Amino acid sequence: MATLFDSLELGALTLPNRVTMAALTRSRAGRDGIPTQLHETYYTQRASLGLIVTEGVFPAVSGRAFPGQPGIETPEQSAGWRRVADSVHKAGGRIFMQVMNGGRLSHTSLLEGAEPVAPSALASGTAVRDFESRKECPVPRALESDEIPRIINEFRQGARNAIDAGLDGVEIHGANGYLLHQFLAPSSNHRDDAYGGTSENRFKLVEEIVRAVAEEIGADRVAIRLSPQNNIQGIEEMDPADVLATYGGLLDATSDLGLAYVSFLHADPTGELVSELVTRARANGRTRVFLNSGFGQVTQHEEAAELMQHGDAVAVGRLTISNPDLVRRWKEELPVTAPDESTFYTGGEKGYTDYPFYRVSS
Repeated sequence: MATLFDSLELGALTLPNRVTMAALTRSRAGRDGIPTQLHETYYTQRASLGLIVTEGVFPAVSGRAFPGQPGIETPEQSAGWRRVADSVHKAGGRIFMQVMNGGRLSHTSLLEGAEPVAPSALASGTAVRDFESRKECPVPRALESDEIPRIINEFRQGARNAIDAGLDGVEIHGANGYLLHQFLAPSSNHRDDAYGGTSENRFKLVEEIVRAVAEEIGADRVAIRLSPQNNIQGIEEMDPADVLATYGGLLDATSDLGLAYVSFLHADPTGELVSELVTRARANGRTRVFLNSGFGQVTQHEEAAELMQHGDAVAVGRLTISNPDLVRRWKEELPVTAPDESTFYTGGEKGYTDYPFYRVSS
């Protein structure tokens, strides 16, 4: 039975361990979306993790979800990510970029005047912070059928830009209430065209994006993040049979590609639903599975070790923020530092690059 500290063949990569960094919103970029020296330092500090997955990155500013979010749309943003990737690689690390569109979880003030879009003109009932204050998310504009190719191409081009900037792969964000999750969920997708109604229609856009990105950069460098039944940010997935038909159907439909991995976030990551989805994800013999405990929870060493009995690697969130050397701390059974939640989204070095590596007291 594999442990957290065993290596893992993952698509085009070999990971030295199976403790991976989940994508974590940190809001440290400026309005221009260009990664800075802070990003370079932050990710490089965590190079000993088996794999780093960046915060969610927008491939087009019309899909930005929060202030301080970096992009992968412009040459200047790509150049910033090149510096990050080069530094991580120099330190011996591996890094995927999470690419996302916020959909209705945004505001015109974040989108440089564009309207938030979604599968249907249904507000999330939640709020979002823009560059000035917290605001209610507006009713989005429902995407027209002829706009779907643009959304697909934004993900395709974002993935190409990420690989050209030197990153090792791309994780497509299909979770946590953002645009692709909005298409998957019947509560937010009331369309009556080819992208709504049945479970197969609701996962159609996600499948098309996955295929487009795999065609562009190679399936062995492509992953997807999913959070079935994660009823958050206005999403409701209440029918277990529909959830299985939607997510299981998506995994079956893309199984032929042999993606690098599928990352699952669920409140019960070892329960019946996720176990079935894990089986389907692994059916091609190539795709690996990352497991992650519920949204906002702190994954401790004991839980991570237990998750390894059900998946191939563990996606860890908050403890990778406050412990850049988490793999060493867990392996040597050293104390861990708790994260300071008040600094998660505040900008600057505090709570970002100033967490210390473990040192034995003299």
